[in-house]
Amino acid sequence: MSYLKLKGRLTAIIGRTIKVMQESVINRSVPRLNQNYEPLPVCSARRAFLLMFHGKAEMIEPANGLRLRTPTTSYSLPSIVRLWQYKRVPYKKIMLSRKNIIMRDKHTCQYCGSMRGSMTVDHVIPKTRKGRDTWENMICACVRCNNRKGDRTPHEAGMRLLKHPRRPTSITFIQRQVANPDHRWRQYLFMD
Repeated sequence: MSYLKLKGRLTAIIGRTIKVMQESVINRSVPRLNQNYEPLPVCSARRAFLLMFHGKAEMIEPANGLRLRTPTTSYSLPSIVRLWQYKRVPYKKIMLSRKNIIMRDKHTCQYCGSMRGSMTVDHVIPKTRKGRDTWENMICACVRCNNRKGDRTPHEAGMRLLKHPRRPTSITFIQRQVANPDHRWRQYLFMD
């Protein structure tokens, strides 16, 4: 293979790598904060940059060394943005579902603490004993513990709950949206 062909192939590969890297950087998650620093759902770095560019938000923390380049200018990419005007957020009742219960309990069995295998939803007070479908009566459990408990209360089965279930807040789900939180986000998302 000639030198020119090899150089052309390498240039094409490097160009594609840079383009993919830029796409992954611009699509990364950025927490949004209301004017009073209340957490709002996360958005992409592209959306956060556009909010700043149009004067609707300010950058609280810049992303470490990441920049958005145009032919004439270079901009710092935000890590956290705060809206200039207060955005009224209507109270959202989080829907009771199997997926949300498992997410609330961090995919952890509430009896043995296992995070392995498939998880089921268990009623603390069984439905046959007038247990209802509520946040306070449903937990995430591994198949083994759920079968062991059966149609009994945890006390009757000789099992203890790691923590008592309760209704999650919207902040809980915003925290779960952020897969790999930056250490600078912790104070704004109440993760400390």
